[in-house]
Amino acid sequence: MTNTVSVLNDLIETSKDGEQGFLKAAEDASDPKLKTLFAGRAEECARAVRELQARVVQLGGKPEDRGSVSGALHRGWVDVKSALSNRDNHAILAECERGEDVAKKRYRDALDKDLPADIRALVELQFQGVIQNHDRIRDLRDQYAALK
Repeated sequence: MTNTVSVLNDLIETSKDGEQGFLKAAEDASDPKLKTLFAGRAEECARAVRELQARVVQLGGKPEDRGSVSGALHRGWVDVKSALSNRDNHAILAECERGEDVAKKRYRDALDKDLPADIRALVELQFQGVIQNHDRIRDLRDQYAALK
């Protein structure tokens, strides 16, 4: 049980990082369609956080309520990158994809753990969402690269 709470809290941090990263991307993007996309992705991450926190509480644990230190550093790097690139949409998409790469790895690592069936089902469902986010961001990044 303690191990399961720890795994879920790691995913909460990961999802909080994603939420904050996508909110920052929405703020920095110059394309209104990207702003809308990033805001929607931030809300998906927030929903994932709420689902994971509810499971931690059900297991009798204390849910994480903020992102990771590495996530904060990543967001700081995004700030520098967006300032240097003058809010270049391609650079913002590339950074978002990098963040989603980290999320994919963390979800894969969680699925390698011995989790109760109901928790595994939730994590697998959220992992599919992370993969879809990653692939959509990657495809958009490629589209913006072609426009350069």
